[in-house]
Amino acid sequence: MVGAAVLDALEHNGVLVFRGLRLDPEAQVDFCRRLGEIDHSSDGHHPVAGIYPITLDKSKNASAAYLKATFDWHIDGCTPLGEECPQKATVLSAVQVAEWGGETEFANSYAAYDALTEQEKERLGALRVVHSLEASQRRVYPDPTPEQVERWRARRTHEHPLVWTHRSGRKSLVLGASADYVVGVDLEHGRALLDELLVRATLPDRVYSHSWSVGDTVIWDNQGVLHRAAPYDPDSQREMLRTTVLGDEPIQ
Repeated sequence: MVGAAVLDALEHNGVLVFRGLRLDPEAQVDFCRRLGEIDHSSDGHHPVAGIYPITLDKSKNASAAYLKATFDWHIDGCTPLGEECPQKATVLSAVQVAEWGGETEFANSYAAYDALTEQEKERLGALRVVHSLEASQRRVYPDPTPEQVERWRARRTHEHPLVWTHRSGRKSLVLGASADYVVGVDLEHGRALLDELLVRATLPDRVYSHSWSVGDTVIWDNQGVLHRAAPYDPDSQREMLRTTVLGDEPIQ
């Protein structure tokens, strides 16, 4: 019952905030099991299976360098290793917070689609976009080493429709840092279109910015909400614990 109620609330609100909940890692994973199957692909970074530490501290997360890409707007799961669907929901709890910055910001991608004109909806509905890990990482490392490029390109690219028609019948825009280029459209024109749509989707009055306190827990609908972390001191001890609920709905 609790899981169904939370999923229904996510469908209608996109983001749920629980101030001062102070979930311990085991309780967080147990709660997420009520929402669906837990993603265990990143296990090994934390003693509790199903928990992934979000921190720039390499002693706590060996993949910390990749997390700098989370400063850009994105949807998790657009560039999976295989054919996995984007994650259904993400739960984040604050263990330590940054002295400045470090907010997590959210923008509703359903609302971004709904705000389009009818002509735009018709035109964009026919477009497809290639997403890649390289596209998101180049925003952070514009002059990469050959070794970095080789690692990025080891992750296959994925082609998705720009407009995601969900099982519910609702439609959303698939945007963010991983969106590399529009298929069949001049490269620069296509990228300019993606940038314009992202700017419109993330106008200040369309964004919720969560200022963290220790013990806060936030849950969001990863399939209908863009998110990003606001920059913070790279030496900060900021640490979030993430649990991800797997999705079963492909982008189509």
